[in-house]
Amino acid sequence: MELKHIEHIGIAVKNLNESIKFYETVLGLKCYSIEVVKDQKVRTAFFKIGETKIELLESTEPDGPITKFIEKKGEGIHHIAYSVNNLNEALKELDSNGIQSIDKVPHKGAEGLNIAFIHPKSANGVLIELCELKK
Repeated sequence: MELKHIEHIGIAVKNLNESIKFYETVLGLKCYSIEVVKDQKVRTAFFKIGETKIELLESTEPDGPITKFIEKKGEGIHHIAYSVNNLNEALKELDSNGIQSIDKVPHKGAEGLNIAFIHPKSANGVLIELCELKK
């Protein structure tokens, strides 16, 4: 599998609107997109810094994965996302190498990307998202 670049860094937040204000007023970044991803039970906000994006994630459901993450670990870095050319092939390669994936097949994520996650148990405690631009 060849990683193209860091697609984004995902940060779990309790309050998206307050967090957007911090990134805009304190850090001087501009939020360019807010989107709800129903399948993931999140509302996201994106910022670009250089070639990398920051994705803020707020849970839309009390039982959502971001709510559970914040309850367990608090607000903070949730995942690192890498861009790949062929997500299906990347998942097959991971499986053949005994790497535990959360997703066996790609699914729709924010910004029209196909996404799949590698389980933190297989990645030194880091949740890794692989992303492919839909074609």
